[in-house]
Amino acid sequence: MKTNSRRQFIENTLKATAAVALTGPLILSSDKALAAYQKNEFPLQTGDVLKFTQVPLGFDYKALEPHIDGLTNEIHYTKHHTAYVKNVNDAIVAEKLTFATEKEFFDHASQLSPKARNNGGGAWNHNFFWESLTPDVKGPDGKIKDAIAATFGSVDQFKEQFTQAALGRFGSGWVWLINQNGKLVIASTANQDNPLFDNAAVKGTPLLALDVWEHAYYLKYQNRRNEYVAGWWNVVNWNAVNKRLS
Repeated sequence: MKTNSRRQFIENTLKATAAVALTGPLILSSDKALAAYQKNEFPLQTGDVLKFTQVPLGFDYKALEPHIDGLTNEIHYTKHHTAYVKNVNDAIVAEKLTFATEKEFFDHASQLSPKARNNGGGAWNHNFFWESLTPDVKGPDGKIKDAIAATFGSVDQFKEQFTQAALGRFGSGWVWLINQNGKLVIASTANQDNPLFDNAAVKGTPLLALDVWEHAYYLKYQNRRNEYVAGWWNVVNWNAVNKRLS
């Protein structure tokens, strides 16, 4: 192949790649991602390699006040969450990871570097967390209410057990309500782990998540995690939880 022909071929290939990148999906909501995860149907990213994205916040930073203050939400979303997304994508490139889906990524969590594992979990967990919150709160109803009552006795008893798990998590981590083969289970994970990891102590499909890292509440509540958890119950998006169970 002549030099000019080779150069033209490379230029055309780069243009085609750029076109795919520009027209490809930029954001996949965590609810849609969760449904896709369960079916193992994910949109392919550029070059068929996974790239984590940050879901748009579905409410104004101050919309959850007085339960979660606007400044905390702004810092949490624009600094902490944004950093997780950037760092995991940097790790994917630097470490030449070839996973095409979030499922593949989490199915190999135990084999990942700390940077890839922690930031991948942080990126996904926060997407899920934001979509578990709403300023337009309605109590649990329908299928999720029935399932909670059948498993825990009542919504109040469920809240009590979930709260105890949140207060009992030493240091940073998360508390989850998960669907484990049709059974509701409360689980807790350290750092940015989640129940989708291949080596999770308690595995299942997440339905609800509470971030108990101090950066989620410290500006307003300081060390009073119990007050943060009590306030958080007032902004839970039960509609989202119901859809995840369906």
